[in-house]
Amino acid sequence: MISPATFLKHVREEFSHVVWPSNRTAIAHTFAVIGIAAVIALFVGLLDYVFSSGVSHLIGF
Repeated sequence: MISPATFLKHVREEFSHVVWPSNRTAIAHTFAVIGIAAVIALFVGLLDYVFSSGVSHLIGF
């Protein structure tokens, strides 16, 4: 087992190898994720409405 100081030294070295995205890329990807999540949420909501309406009609409510 390595000491916490050695571990943190290795973490720092690894972070120097990371290629961080630019602000513009990070913002674009953030909006893409939010947009895709919104579309999926609407789709799932629509399916929920359709299936719940169908079940309600089948059981007579």
